[in-house]
Parts: sequence; structure tokens; C-alpha cells
Amino acid sequence: MRYVIGLAVLLAGVWLLWSGHYGPLLLSLGAVSLALVVWISLRMRIVDEEGAPIQLPLRLVLYLPWLVLEIVKANVDVALRILRPGLPISPRLIRVRAGQRTDVGRVIYANSITLTPGTVSIDTEGDDITVHALTREAAEGVLSGAMDRRVRRLEGRG
Repeated sequence: MRYVIGLAVLLAGVWLLWSGHYGPLLLSLGAVSLALVVWISLRMRIVDEEGAPIQLPLRLVLYLPWLVLEIVKANVDVALRILRPGLPISPRLIRVRAGQRTDVGRVIYANSITLTPGTVSIDTEGDDITVHALTREAAEGVLSGAMDRRVRRLEGRG
């Protein structure tokens, strides 16, 4: 039941922020469409921890600043390698194990790797993610497991 309420509150908040209209007619139409979406989601049996990840928004407040800092550092590294051709690149494919327990967690992890310049998630198979890294340092950064641990904390583990 808490996932149903969480989904309804999340959808209502997003609808109110994005619509910007607060007249009685539009609010009532929004409430009807929200109820319809929640009802359809319940009938499809997709309202669970993954379908309505209400635990994520609070933990994202801690994860996103760290991810943005990692993106900035990787951007600087890639830009320096472009501007100074003497700096080495050593492209490589690596395989990392995703320690997340949910599909949402693995998707967040793979997307976080791809958002960080110099690394791209190119394939997922079960708990393994194949990553293309531009440099040895970028590969070592992924293999260190720091991002994996932070995404596990984002999921509520670790």
C-alpha cells in the first residue's frame, strides 16, 4: 500500500510542477488521470519496489552531487587528453560485476558509468556490465567499485 501512495504522491507532484495550472477543472482532470494511471499500474501488478521506487528520491540527494563531481573530473581528464595529444590513451574493454539487487539499480549503475566521460557501458548480461574505457585510469576507476558501492547505498544496501 505504501508504494501505491508513494506512486500517487510522486505522480501528483510531477503533474503539478509540470502543468503549472491550478484551476479547479484542470486539478480535477489531473486527479482523474492520476487515479486512472494508479489503477492501471495496480492491474498490471507493477507497483512494487522497482515500479514505484519511493526510497530513491531521498537517497538521490546524496548520490547526485558525488556523481556530478565525478562527471566534472572525467570531463577535465578527457578534455586534457584532447587538447594535449601527448597524453596517452589506452582504450580497453573491461567487465565489471554489478552488485545491485534490482534492475533499477543496475540501470542506474550502467547509466552512471556512461554519464562519466571516458567510459561507456556497452553491454549488460545478468549481473555483468561490459564497459569501454578510454584510458587505464578510467578503467581502474570503474574497477575500484566506488560507484558500485554508492549505487548499492542508493538502493538501500551497503
